[in-house]
Amino acid sequence: MKLLVIGSGGREHAIVWKMSQNPKVTKIYACPGNAGTQSISICENIELINIDDIIEFAKKENIELTILGSEELLVAGIVDKFKENGLVAFGPHKAAAILEGSKAFAKEFMLKYGIKTAAYKKFDNYKAAKKYLEEIEYPTVIKASGLAAGKGVIICETKENAETAVKEIMLDKKFGDSGNEIVIEEFLTGVEASILSIYDGKTILPFISAKDHKKIGENETGLNTGGMGVIAPNPYVTNEVLDKFNKDILEPTLKGLKEENLKFCGFIFFGLMINEKGVYLLEYNMRMGDPETQAILPLMKSDFVDIIIAAQNQKLNEIEVEWEEKNSCCVVAVSGGYPEAYEKGYEIKNIENIDNLLFLAGAKNNDNKIVTNGGRVLNIVAIGDALDIARKKAYNDIEKVDFKKKYFRRDIGIVK
Repeated sequence: MKLLVIGSGGREHAIVWKMSQNPKVTKIYACPGNAGTQSISICENIELINIDDIIEFAKKENIELTILGSEELLVAGIVDKFKENGLVAFGPHKAAAILEGSKAFAKEFMLKYGIKTAAYKKFDNYKAAKKYLEEIEYPTVIKASGLAAGKGVIICETKENAETAVKEIMLDKKFGDSGNEIVIEEFLTGVEASILSIYDGKTILPFISAKDHKKIGENETGLNTGGMGVIAPNPYVTNEVLDKFNKDILEPTLKGLKEENLKFCGFIFFGLMINEKGVYLLEYNMRMGDPETQAILPLMKSDFVDIIIAAQNQKLNEIEVEWEEKNSCCVVAVSGGYPEAYEKGYEIKNIENIDNLLFLAGAKNNDNKIVTNGGRVLNIVAIGDALDIARKKAYNDIEKVDFKKKYFRRDIGIVK
């Protein structure tokens, strides 16, 4: 098999790493990939920007399966265009991708199908949104409705904070056109959880749970990021929580997808909040999560490509995914200044001394050196029989890695 993976992050490095273990896979292309995908012997990085060029390449090289990490391309309808050209892209068609592409649409879908979620209102008018801030309780959550690279969610402790957030999103265009419409949402307290799943149009098959750490600062302080680290499985996701997830979220989601004719073969990411009132759905992503993928795939005993093929054949109801009975801890090293302004081009040293898994993200090869090329630079992933063992191994390794202005959180996986 010849495969294509679209994206350039740690998620894509992890996906290529896992897929390369299937003996039927002879060649993988990463578009554009990074220094990590380039280091895998059967993988070649390619530089293609627009959908038409990607399609022409996939045709020419007889690509049998394409995996997408890019939410922008999904929302732009790349899966539909692949299908029109007789190609297979594993992901939602344009009509289903809007569940990630528009938080307002996703909330309406949740409400329509009785999916447990926080109360909300949506606005495309700045003055109306600002007036609504006088009527609600605080804290509250302000979300840019469109895609914002995981950073378009602001928790506002006061009315003044909320007014600033609404102005920055809607008038100052902090997140570009993603903020043309916003969602103002009830603030939920509790513990967050991520459940990645695979969908074949008939069945949603959940993977093991994970716990992401979104904020830049320790103890979940500061700005939202694309993810500073993750552990799997999530210690707060008990059998009771899974039962509530299935009943209040997964089953009504499946019902809604079928009734709205949003049938596709791909991944669905459920972002959850767990508290004393139950399990709430915060958001959908229509692809593998980052950095959750980096923590989950190393625990997957089953073959990842075979699972995807089962989904393509609508046979997920016939398989069971096997998992290592262990824990993983992923710690992300970022460029100083992220998630706002940061510098690139610093050499990354000592990665040859790492004992555990390394998934590169914002890193590229430059004159036979690996240099920083993004905000989230790399992921160290360690596996242990217990979470504290995995944490210790991951932190031992991340201390070894050296690049100018390196920053990482020191509290990933601390369970209180």
